[in-house]
Amino acid sequence: MNKETEKNEKIGFHKGSIATLAKEREELLKLVGITEQLLQLHIKALKEFGVDIEADLKEAAKKLKEKKALDEIL
Repeated sequence: MNKETEKNEKIGFHKGSIATLAKEREELLKLVGITEQLLQLHIKALKEFGVDIEADLKEAAKKLKEKKALDEIL
């Protein structure tokens, strides 16, 4: 195999990888969009029931901040 053929194969490999990853990213973004829509529907329903979702989110964020980072634990 000569250098030019090897180079072309490597170029083809990287182009194929980019195409595949771009499609996977597109699907991931679709999934994120669907997840966001579902979250909004549940938040809306909770608000209709009078649940203060912002207070719950602030409490959850506070708990996350209180957790030590993995490198601090180790």
